[in-house]
Amino acid sequence: MKVVIQRVKHASVNIDGKLKSKIEQGLLVLVGIEDSDNEKDINYLVRKTCNLRIFDDEKGVMNLSVKDINGDILVVSQFTLMADTRKGNRPSYIRASGHDIAVPLYEKFIKAVEIELGKEVPTGTFGADMKVELLNDGPVTIIIDSKEANL
Repeated sequence: MKVVIQRVKHASVNIDGKLKSKIEQGLLVLVGIEDSDNEKDINYLVRKTCNLRIFDDEKGVMNLSVKDINGDILVVSQFTLMADTRKGNRPSYIRASGHDIAVPLYEKFIKAVEIELGKEVPTGTFGADMKVELLNDGPVTIIIDSKEANL
């Protein structure tokens, strides 16, 4: 499982021209899932995401987490994170899980973030053609792959 975490001033998801979800200050989290992912991957990435100290404290030092600032998290599924670009110029998405595996894991990820944050987490819609808008703050963008954590 792989996440791209972006510190944002605000972010939103529109589907078919209609607002689906939005947040103010917090994190936009893009989630990619592969067949070998499981609850260990989810738990690791949720803990990391919610506790990353990437928000400024009163001295301007990145020392606070999204939990510390009572920020929000917007979670969006993104199968293209699992792209393999080693051969040719057309990415292969063979590593990306299909609907049967990815949807339950995506939903478990969202639920785990809600538990960790103690509040509802807005989301995109799995498999939809989404328009994601954000104002990246910093910019701060962090990529975490659970497979690199040797869980």
